Amino acid sequence: MTLESPTRKSLRVSDKESKSVRTRTRILDAAARVLSTKGYAGTRLSDVAKAADLRAPAIYYYFDSRETLIEEVMWSGVADMRHRLEDALDEISPDLTSMDRIMLAVDVHLRHELEVSDYTTASIRNAGQIPERIRTRQIEEEKQYGEIWRRLVQAAADDGEIRTDLDLFIARMMVLGALNWAAEWWTPRRGSIDEVVATAQAAIRQGLAPRGRE
Repeated sequence: MTLESPTRKSLRVSDKESKSVRTRTRILDAAARVLSTKGYAGTRLSDVAKAADLRAPAIYYYFDSRETLIEEVMWSGVADMRHRLEDALDEISPDLTSMDRIMLAVDVHLRHELEVSDYTTASIRNAGQIPERIRTRQIEEEKQYGEIWRRLVQAAADDGEIRTDLDLFIARMMVLGALNWAAEWWTPRRGSIDEVVATAQAAIRQGLAPRGRE
């Protein structure tokens, strides 16, 4: 009998693990697409399996229930957007004004929500439909994402770039609410994403900035 070398054996284990990771990702990607279009109530594992080109029972090898799969998608959507915004803010010039940093955050949020990630679209559209018991991780991510925005708005206020008659909490929540709502009404027929971003930036800048500094 020929003994299998440790190297060859380890490569086979690695290939198997890699295939498992790819299949799990495929399922998540499919679930994000289905959830973003059909909503929580309309998402069936059979639809997810069809979108992933798998048999429905195969999903249970990776996720023990429909709720576990949806919970992972919802968390991933917010976490991915948070990481993308953090990376974008880390890469910009330190000389950028506080208001320009907010404009960058508007750009990142809208592009990620509308163009980049089915996960984020699914998270935003279904936030009010998902039972509380499977939203724990998503809620924690939302708090961390909201904290980034809180710091951005506070810094702009400290620098005199936001009107002093505005309540900063209300202003921040109104901005985020408007950005999130774009997932409900936007289609390419209503204009390019560049136009959506530019319009949102202009409206938010003019709404927040002191008169004469728009």
